[in-house]
Amino acid sequence: MQIDLNKPDALTLDAVRQLLASASDSVHTQLRVSKAGIAYISSGIVGGAQIEGVLFRLETWAAGSGYVGEVAASDQAWVTQVFNALKQNWPKPAFDYIDIY
Repeated sequence: MQIDLNKPDALTLDAVRQLLASASDSVHTQLRVSKAGIAYISSGIVGGAQIEGVLFRLETWAAGSGYVGEVAASDQAWVTQVFNALKQNWPKPAFDYIDIY
């Protein structure tokens, strides 16, 4: 699952909910946005690893922490927080690594 941030109507709360639900909480994950405007969740490859082509990324979410998966997707406050982080940082993030959002 991914969200094309170049499409005006693509970034919605429901799209973020689906993105979070599509990832497994059994591995470390990280929400990344490519320079091409594609928001996706990287599973297993996190932190500063393989960030060529990445415009910005959020902090790494540790396995088992509940930041992704069905439970995370059902938390409206969390979905809204991630939605706002994407909305506020695309297309011009203040930093390439965002840990306060």
